[in-house]
Amino acid sequence: MPAVLAGPIVRHTTATHCHLWLVTSQPDSLDIVLSQHDKPLAATTRCKYVPVGKHAYVGLVTVEFSAPIAKATPVCYQLQFASTHFQARWESALPALYYPGQQSLSFCWQPELRQVLHGSCRKPHHDSADALTRVDSLLEEAITHQTPRPDLLLMTGDQIYADDVAGPMLQAVQQVVTALGLFGESLSGAVIEHSDALPGHPHNLYEREQLLPKIATNTALSKLFFGAKKKPVFTSVNAQNHLISFAEVMAMYLLVWSDTPWRFVHISEDPVDDRYKPQFRQEQQTITGFCDTLPAVRRLLAHLPTYMIFDDHDVTDDWNLTRGWEQEVYGHPLSKRMVGNALMGYLLCQGWGNCPTNFDPLQEHIDATFTPGGLAQHDEFIATLFDFEEWHYQLETTPPINVLDTRTRRWRSESSLNKPSGLMDWEAMCEFQQSLIGKEAVIVVSAAPVYGVKFIEAVQKVFTLMGKALTVDAENWMAHKGTANVMLNIFRHFRTPPEFIILSGDVHYSFVYDVRLRFRRNSPHITQFTCSGIKNTFPNTLITWLDRFNRALYRPSSPLNVFTRRRNMSVRARDPGDHSGELLNGSAIGLLELHPNDPTVHCKALCSNGETVEFVRHQSSKEAKDE
Repeated sequence: MPAVLAGPIVRHTTATHCHLWLVTSQPDSLDIVLSQHDKPLAATTRCKYVPVGKHAYVGLVTVEFSAPIAKATPVCYQLQFASTHFQARWESALPALYYPGQQSLSFCWQPELRQVLHGSCRKPHHDSADALTRVDSLLEEAITHQTPRPDLLLMTGDQIYADDVAGPMLQAVQQVVTALGLFGESLSGAVIEHSDALPGHPHNLYEREQLLPKIATNTALSKLFFGAKKKPVFTSVNAQNHLISFAEVMAMYLLVWSDTPWRFVHISEDPVDDRYKPQFRQEQQTITGFCDTLPAVRRLLAHLPTYMIFDDHDVTDDWNLTRGWEQEVYGHPLSKRMVGNALMGYLLCQGWGNCPTNFDPLQEHIDATFTPGGLAQHDEFIATLFDFEEWHYQLETTPPINVLDTRTRRWRSESSLNKPSGLMDWEAMCEFQQSLIGKEAVIVVSAAPVYGVKFIEAVQKVFTLMGKALTVDAENWMAHKGTANVMLNIFRHFRTPPEFIILSGDVHYSFVYDVRLRFRRNSPHITQFTCSGIKNTFPNTLITWLDRFNRALYRPSSPLNVFTRRRNMSVRARDPGDHSGELLNGSAIGLLELHPNDPTVHCKALCSNGETVEFVRHQSSKEAKDE
């Protein structure tokens, strides 16, 4: 059994603390040996392990430095396990995580942001390459030539796809569950009584909608997870292999962040029904390509501070989209458990490392739920997570970063069960506005773009008026009047930071907007950089036509702009290099570049095919005059 199954991943880092996330096969005592400028760093190490299986322990290592570390200077670190045999197993795997010329792992703390990477939507079985490999190449070049590294990586949603799983990936998930003895669970309201029965069930692969129950209204509960995916305007989502148990969610995280668990996997089409074998074979080719890039992904995450926030696919598509969705899903024990299991996985594998002190109130509940003998007080813990309101966080960098929770604190529609909920409620919006007061500049991370493509939002509004918000994923800031007005008022407020950068993803294409307030001379400079997905794209023909319609109908001089909620704002798109239109369709990771004494915000898309696209801003004559 390998010593370290996944990680280490460098998480929240400051001048006085750093945190490392990893999953080990046993809870061995751990120390971290550090140095900077070739001199040892005095520090204390604490490691908190959470058992998730017989041979799987999620660990968060907290290192407290005795004196503040130097900024923008590599800190070398080594994991030292107490057990000699355990350490030997770890050291045998360690060379694969080194960059050329390295003899230890390392990271940098850079509070003055110059290069910020961000991206979302990393679907393993999408046929594009993984754009995270571009980050690995950036780090290798910086470390080899001793040039400045990127400051940090923001993963802005859909780090896993719990609701859209390829057949070979589900097979791998279940084999890892078995190999590591990941904790199973009893299931209430399901066709099967225990999660251990899933692998042998005839509907296990490609037919999981038949395992879900029906609710009293005779509307199939599975419609919420499966039927609603038939979207005539936008992409269809195959959710027939939706993850159900916590063990499956946990295995998925291991498989998308580390190559090590794949040694327990043997993909075979033998148990697959003949009807699905052609699809299975095609998906297997794509998954094989995904696995080939995992060593590079694991290596970069061991050297670059990384922060995360959830979006819907980390749990399930349409998560909390409408009040009606919430009533039906949370009203049945199985669907409620499925959402809760995904949130438990997010807590341990993503949320915990963002700002660990936020989760101190949950530690007693975590200890009571994750016991060496298995899961206990399962439903009680899920209820606690549903009530938890500290998923958002702030980073005290320059400029500071505010990462928004746009999923759990929704502004629900009171007029209709089928109208989209606002992405944040009144109280959350007020807290957000208070956090901005007095700042000269700020970077805000919103999973969904604040300023979306107007034509696409218009299509979503039409479907919403027809009661079909679920059909087109009407998840945008303008879809709910209350949330839209409050957000736009924040931008119009006289104490809004004069420099405002929004980083977003979700939509599977990339674009950059420069926004100014109309009729105000001293408008804040608002730049929105949307980059999506890391390993996902929009149907090319469809996005081309949507882009054309948007440019034709909503050009800056178009009278249709009067009917949008953003009519008092000038929204101008940047050109994506030599590409036609305003929208860039291709898997990419975003690179935000900030330069001292230069107000220009530079936005680049590092495409998975090796291309680098810079979004070029065209300054209007009025802006030039004002400046």
